[in-house]
Amino acid sequence: MTITVAERSYSRGEVSSILHPLVAEWFSNFSDLTPPQRYAIVNIHEGRNTLIASPTGSGKTLSAFLSIISELVRLGEENSLNDAVYCIYISPLRSLNNDIYKNLLVPLEAVKRLAEQRNITLPEIRVGVRTGDTPQSERTKMLRKPPHILITTPESMAIMLCAPKFREHLKSVRWVIIDEIHEICNSKRGVHLTLSIERLEELCTRPFARVGLSATIHPLEEVARFLGQKNGEERSCVIADTRFVKPTSVTVSCPVSDIIHPSRSLTTSAMYKQIRDLIGKHNTTIVFTNTRSGTERVVYHLSKFKAIDADELAAHHSSLSRETRKEVEDRLKEGRMKAVVTSTSLELGIDIGSVDLVVQIGSPKSISRCLQRVGRSGHALDKLSKGVLVPVEQDDLVEDAVIAQEALKGNLDRVYIPRNCLDVLAQHIVGMAVEKKWNVDEAYQLIRRSYCYRDLPYDSFKRVLKYLSGGYQSLESFRVYGKIWYDEEEGMFGRRGFLLRMIYATNIGTIPDEVAVRVYTTKNRWVGMIEEEFLERLSRGDIFILGGKTYEFLHAKGFRAFVRPAESQKPTVPSWFSEMLPLSFDLGEAIGRFRGDVFDMLERGDFRAEGITKR
Repeated sequence: MTITVAERSYSRGEVSSILHPLVAEWFSNFSDLTPPQRYAIVNIHEGRNTLIASPTGSGKTLSAFLSIISELVRLGEENSLNDAVYCIYISPLRSLNNDIYKNLLVPLEAVKRLAEQRNITLPEIRVGVRTGDTPQSERTKMLRKPPHILITTPESMAIMLCAPKFREHLKSVRWVIIDEIHEICNSKRGVHLTLSIERLEELCTRPFARVGLSATIHPLEEVARFLGQKNGEERSCVIADTRFVKPTSVTVSCPVSDIIHPSRSLTTSAMYKQIRDLIGKHNTTIVFTNTRSGTERVVYHLSKFKAIDADELAAHHSSLSRETRKEVEDRLKEGRMKAVVTSTSLELGIDIGSVDLVVQIGSPKSISRCLQRVGRSGHALDKLSKGVLVPVEQDDLVEDAVIAQEALKGNLDRVYIPRNCLDVLAQHIVGMAVEKKWNVDEAYQLIRRSYCYRDLPYDSFKRVLKYLSGGYQSLESFRVYGKIWYDEEEGMFGRRGFLLRMIYATNIGTIPDEVAVRVYTTKNRWVGMIEEEFLERLSRGDIFILGGKTYEFLHAKGFRAFVRPAESQKPTVPSWFSEMLPLSFDLGEAIGRFRGDVFDMLERGDFRAEGITKR
């Protein structure tokens, strides 16, 4: 079983021939196949594990879903579509999940209309989103009528595997799609997901096809192994490598002529004027800031300039309420926003046709992240993706310049996939114990199917079991207690106590914990979340900003803070834990080479290079 690169390019006629006639008729409205559609649709239709690498706006998502939609329509016409989950779509961001949900409804509703016109009876093909934002009422509905296409996140996926009733609906899964796979596999979230997927396959009645999507993957073969390898042997995986040069413009624009000597206030003022002018010259602009507190600060200062109507400027980040984020996303897609300021929550995948400029304040800290963010503009094959990097200090200027140079060369950051993470392993062993009693050797073999645990030592696995069962008396002073029982002689383990399921569900994942305090207005409208530490510094009457709007703090009760709108007063900007983005390794190496070249030139007294002057 090997990893291969797709060499066959299929024609429109060949692709249409494998689709249900109704789906093929809807698809005929598109002028032509995009590159990923030519190489991927047939392979996914034939059940092959497929990794699609293609630029933003090239039709990757439709490539992944088209044959799946066709098969669901076929099952519906044959009256064989059961109340079960057939496809799971996993992405790292909730905003991307909401976008995919809306995009899937378009072909499904169109096919349903075509069926009605031809007197063909089709059952409803349901699509559902299940994340941390999903209300309990919607989750209850999914128990009765599960979505045929389930959209979720890695953390929610792990929780569903231990949900006694809902996990029964997962036994019929035939496809798992991992979007923005480069973002997932590069951290412990990806390690966590690989174990969830192997546990899902153990639950399912037959193996399912795995589909990975990304615009900025490097190296392809490594990510393909992450997607498909099993027990040290590679599952067959086809790489649809349709990377090509999409029209892209990345410009570094310093707000001042001298970024070293002017005061910070002068540089910041010039930056806001520059951003205001850029927004005024474009239809819709997304401004990236890297942090949530930076997002709030920029929205506040841009609103003070009054160059943009208040209804056309908004903030978007993960600490805002679900309703606020969804409203901003909907208005963006409808072209009713002039500018949206965000941290990281809009950088992946979301399709916003009206955006024609991306502004990055400071350094995005990664070549791939820069291209992902710039790709939010001109989200189509024939449109220009345009980005302006605005440095606010000299280190930003160097990083931005090197990023633009590396992007021009076509270089991307390599993914570095973590291996044998014992903290993640411990979580999944607890989850497996919640499911049933396990034979130790069978559990070990399941875990080693994951690419991230392919060479996990058996002794390390047994030590984690002993740790989780409270077998190390020396740790009692640290309040480490047994969560599972482990019989080493019999080679079996299982759950200990009835509360383990709740402990597992409330402590799952690898994203750092934040003690969140919900902020409500006096009319009981949820605004967003602040941290407990920030709340402790607030006194009655203090003004702070959230979602680009200013509020007066009234009082707090438990983990709820109550506020009322307060206009025309200078606010405090909240801070959130785990805000800073790390510098990618490959970008750090490139910056080191650049600085080395500059120092060598200075030592030689060579000032002929453009932009270098002797002082």
